[in-house]
Amino acid sequence: MNLPCQIKRRKSKQIMVGNVPIGGGAPISVQSMTNTDTRDVKSTLAQINSLKETGADLVRVSVPDQDSLAAFKKIKKKSQLPLIADIHFDHKLALGAIKNGADCLRINPGNIGKREKVEEVVSAAKDYGVPIRIGVNAGSLEKKLQKKYGEPTADALVESALNHVEILESLDFQNFKLSIKASDVFLTMESYRKISKLIEQPLHLGITEAGGFRSGTVKSAVGLGSLLLDGIGDTIRISLASEPENEIKVGFDILKSLKLRSRGINFIACPSCSRMNFDVIGTMNQLEKRLEDVSEDLDVAVIGCYVNGPGESKQVSIGVTGASPKNLIYIDGKPDHKIDNDNLVDHLESLIREKISKQKNNQNTVIAKSD
Repeated sequence: MNLPCQIKRRKSKQIMVGNVPIGGGAPISVQSMTNTDTRDVKSTLAQINSLKETGADLVRVSVPDQDSLAAFKKIKKKSQLPLIADIHFDHKLALGAIKNGADCLRINPGNIGKREKVEEVVSAAKDYGVPIRIGVNAGSLEKKLQKKYGEPTADALVESALNHVEILESLDFQNFKLSIKASDVFLTMESYRKISKLIEQPLHLGITEAGGFRSGTVKSAVGLGSLLLDGIGDTIRISLASEPENEIKVGFDILKSLKLRSRGINFIACPSCSRMNFDVIGTMNQLEKRLEDVSEDLDVAVIGCYVNGPGESKQVSIGVTGASPKNLIYIDGKPDHKIDNDNLVDHLESLIREKISKQKNNQNTVIAKSD
C-alpha cells in the first residue's frame, strides 16, 4: 500500500555531515548517540557498528576530555558511519575533534568562551569543511535568559538559539544546523515552530530526556510526529533511557508511519479479540523478532479474523486473515492458499523472505539492463 505523501516539507539549506545530506529536501536522517565510555575504543566501535546494522545514518560521540579526543581519532578511522563530536566548554577539544576527523561538531558557541575562541573553532571548521550543530536545551538555558523570562519558554529558547546563530553568521559561517529541545512536548513543538520561520538552516528534531523506552517513545512520537506533519525537521534523534539501537528503531517507525521514510517491514496487525482464529500477539512478537535483520520495504498484514482481514490483506504484499479451520494467505492482494495455525509463523517468515529475495533479484535485473 503506497499512498502519496501529503506532507509539504519546510524548505531549508542543505549541509553535508560526512556523506549524508541534511536539509534541502534530502531524506530525513535518523541518528543516535553512543553511551559507551569514548575512551574504550573497542566498545564504542562495537556500538557504532550495531547502530549501523540497525539503520542509523549518523552517530554522535561525546568528547569530554583529552583521552576521549585521542580515542575519537582511532574510532573515526574505523567507523562506518559519519561521526558527530559532542563538545562543551573547551574550545581546544573542538579544534582537536575537527583535526581528528569529526564529520560535524555539536557545540553551543555561547558556552565555548571568549569570542576569539569561537572564532578559532569556526575558522577551523571552515578550513576542514566541518558543519556545526547548535544545540539549545531548556535544561541548560543561559542564566541571563532564565532571569529575563523566569523559566524556560519558547521565546527564551528561540532568543538563545538566535544569539548563537548571530555569532556564527557574524563570522560568515552558514554551514550549520540547529536543535531547540525541551523535555516538555508542548514547549518543544512551540519552540521549533517559532525558529523554523526565522532561519533557513536544517533543523535537528528531538524531545530531550524523553524518558524510558515506553514513555519516551510516546512523547517523541507525539512531539516529533506533530512537527514532521507540519513539514518541520531534517534529521531526528529519539532520546531514550534505553539501548541506542531502540532510538533508531523508534525513529524509523515514526518516519515510516508518516510515509517520510521506510526501512524494514511495515506490519499492519490487529490488537486481537475473541474473534481471532490464531494468536495474533504471539505471531507478531515472533515475526518482529525474526525479521529484525530485514531492511527492505514490504507491507504485511496480520489480521486475526474475517471482519477486517480481507480488506487489509488486499492492500499489501503478503497478508493473513484468520479463519476456521484454516487461515487464508493473500499474495499481492489476492487470496492464494490456506495454512493451519501450527506452522503459521514459519510459513509467513518464509513467504516474506522469498518475496524480498524476488524484489532484490528484480531490482538487480533492472540495474543490469540499464548498465
